[in-house]
Amino acid sequence: MEGRGDGPLPLPPGGGILVIDKPRGPSSHQVTAWAGEILGQKVGHAGTLDPGVSGVLVVMVGKAVGLAPVLLAHDKEYVAVVRVHANVEETDLRRVCSEFCGRIYQRPPRRSAVSRSLRIRTVQALDLLEYAGRVAVLRITCDAGTYIRSLCHHMGLALGCGAHMQELRRTRSGPYREDCAHTLFELRDAADAFREGDEEHLRRLILRPETAVACLPPVVIRDSAVDALCHGAALAGVGITSRGSFGRGDLVAVFTGRGELVCIGEALVPSAGVIPGKPGLVVAPRRVFLARGTYPPGWKKGKEGKGA
Repeated sequence: MEGRGDGPLPLPPGGGILVIDKPRGPSSHQVTAWAGEILGQKVGHAGTLDPGVSGVLVVMVGKAVGLAPVLLAHDKEYVAVVRVHANVEETDLRRVCSEFCGRIYQRPPRRSAVSRSLRIRTVQALDLLEYAGRVAVLRITCDAGTYIRSLCHHMGLALGCGAHMQELRRTRSGPYREDCAHTLFELRDAADAFREGDEEHLRRLILRPETAVACLPPVVIRDSAVDALCHGAALAGVGITSRGSFGRGDLVAVFTGRGELVCIGEALVPSAGVIPGKPGLVVAPRRVFLARGTYPPGWKKGKEGKGA
């Protein structure tokens, strides 16, 4: 991060990730817009929270908005307060919790902006944390796009007495937990401190884009192949030093030898057929994060066309 003033605040190469502790009241869009105004940067958010829901809101800043396909697919964790409409035994409530673990069917609510076609989501864990006076506190780990309000309603139907969600907080989105989330007030203070010469607070708040792609298979490349990818060339095996396990069509994260995120790309072949240092196109870049010219050019146009 270099430079100060009243204009846009500088970002790490490739943009950054900001984890906001969204308060109840404003929409996710409004909170994200406020963060963008504070930083003077283009922003987007990954995973909408209703106005009445608080917790982890992942905001992509600058070029990191290209990470949306990855961040939106991250699984989520919530803590929900649920009111049961009759007195039920705790053992019955725990039984219903276990019944709703695994694959479940859901239909988006009428007020949802997406198609109301039936969909399948997976609930990885559904734990009863507390239960007293017809009020239950649940911790839910689930796929992205799971409707927690609907889940609580269906659990009430399974109990035979009805139930509804009273309060909800998102405690995790992918690798980002609530203990690394910051309020908009903290962001404003960090931005003001930066403009006064103290960079440390803002550096702590804005995470590098590499933190978002730990779930993707890694591909590490030679320095000589970096600039070609930054210009949109496909990655050939000759530019690869190591790779993880992936199938054809999977998203992969491409890194420099120093661990910098170059791009996310689509695997053109399965990893089983990739031998580092050998010819053949392996990855087509989909979103590039490293700036052109960061590394000196080292690619050539060969028989397979423009490739790194």
